[in-house]
Amino acid sequence: MLNSLADWLTYLERLHPSSIDMGLERVARVRDALGQDPAFPIITVTGTNGKGSVCAYLEATLIAAGYRVGCYTSPHLLRYNERVRVNGVEADDAALCDAFAQIEAMRGTTSLTYFEFGTLAAMQLFLQQGVDVAILEVGLGGRLDAVNVYDCDCAVISSIDLDHAAWLGDTREQVAYEKAGIMRGGRPAVIAETNIPETLFAVAQQNGARLLLSGKDYTYSGSDSGWTVKAGGDVLAGLPLPAMRGSYQLSNAAAALVALWCLRARLPVDIKAMRKALLNAKVAGRFQVLPGRPMHILDVGHNPHAVRALAGNLALLPPGGTRFAVFAMLNDKDHLAVIRAVMPQIDQWYVAGLDGERGMSGAALADKLLEAGVAAEQVHVYADVRQAYQAVSSIAAENDKITTFGSFHTVAEVLACAPELSAAASTGEHYATASTF
Repeated sequence: MLNSLADWLTYLERLHPSSIDMGLERVARVRDALGQDPAFPIITVTGTNGKGSVCAYLEATLIAAGYRVGCYTSPHLLRYNERVRVNGVEADDAALCDAFAQIEAMRGTTSLTYFEFGTLAAMQLFLQQGVDVAILEVGLGGRLDAVNVYDCDCAVISSIDLDHAAWLGDTREQVAYEKAGIMRGGRPAVIAETNIPETLFAVAQQNGARLLLSGKDYTYSGSDSGWTVKAGGDVLAGLPLPAMRGSYQLSNAAAALVALWCLRARLPVDIKAMRKALLNAKVAGRFQVLPGRPMHILDVGHNPHAVRALAGNLALLPPGGTRFAVFAMLNDKDHLAVIRAVMPQIDQWYVAGLDGERGMSGAALADKLLEAGVAAEQVHVYADVRQAYQAVSSIAAENDKITTFGSFHTVAEVLACAPELSAAASTGEHYATASTF
C-alpha cells in the first residue's frame, strides 16, 4: 500500500530496470490509455544549460499576465514537489499521490522509468487543474525524452554543448540532433544558441519547423540600466535587467520573451507583465550569490559549458579573501574539463563524495584535481558534502567566498545541512551587481 509521497517515489525508483531508458513508445502508450490530449498551448524547453532559467522566465511572465500556468521542471533540489507547479505553487503531496495512482491504474504491464512516470503525472495534474498553458522542461536531450510525447506549440533550445555523452553522443552535432527533436513542423522554434551545428538545420528543414535564430531573427542588447529585445519588427524596450545574475541570463530571458512573442495570438502578454517577471523570476542554484558574509555562491553547473560561465561570473565578483570550493561530481561527467575551466577562480578545494550508482568518491575526484594541475596542498578530501561544507564553514572569514558546485546533488546536500542557506536560497535572493552582466 502506497500511503505517502515518499512511498510512491521509492516505488517509482524500483519500477523500471534502469533509471534512464530513452524512447517514447511506452510513454505514449500510457498517455493514450489515460486519454491525455491537452488543448492548451505547450512550450517545451531544452538545452545543455539554461533551460531551467528559460522556464522560470516563461512561468513568471505568464503568471504576471494573468494565466493559469503549469510548469514541469527537473531535477529538484530538496523536494520532489518542486518539479510540478501550478501558478508558481508546488503541487502538494496529496495531488501528486493522486496523479501517480491514476498513472499506475492505467499503465497495465507497461514499465515506466521514474522520470517517465513523473512526466505523465505532471500532465495529468495540469489537465485536471485546468491550466491555460504548460511549460515542459526536457530532462535529457529532447528527441527521446518523455516530455516530447506531447506536441509543443513553441520549442526553445537555450544552448548546445557536450553532456550526457552516453545517451546524447560525444559531438555537438549529435547533441544538436537530439535537442532538435522537440521541434514541430510549422511551429516556431526559438534557438538561443548562436554556434549552431548543421544537424539542427537539417532537422528543421526535414520537419518544417519555423526557426527564430538569436542574432538573426531576433536580437537583444543591454547596458547597466536596462535592455531591449527586437523580433520581427517589434521592439520590447525599457526592460529591467533580470534578477537572476550571470552574463548568460540576457540570452535566456530573450529566448523566453521571443517564445511568448511567437504565441502572442493565443497568449497575449503585455510589457508590464514582462517587466514584473524579469524582476521576480528565480531558480535556486543558478549562479545564486546569497546575502551575508562570507559570501556563498550556489551553482548546479556540472558540465564544461556551465562551469565556464560560472568561472566568468566568479571573476567579476569583488576581489579579496580566500576563494573556497565545495566540490562534488557524478562519475560520468567530464571532470578534467570542468576543473580546468574554473581553476583560476578557486584557491582551496574541499572535495566530497556523492552516493548512488553514479556517485564519485572524494578521493577519486581529488585525483582528477591533481591530474588537472591543482597543487596537493590546495585539495582537502571529505567523505560527503556535509563534512566538506562544515569544514569550510569552520574556517572561512568574513571576506572569503564559498562556491558550491559540480552537481545538483552537491548544492542540494549543502542546502539540506545548512538551514540558513536553504532559507536564503528559497527566497531567490541574489547578490546584485551590474558587473555580473
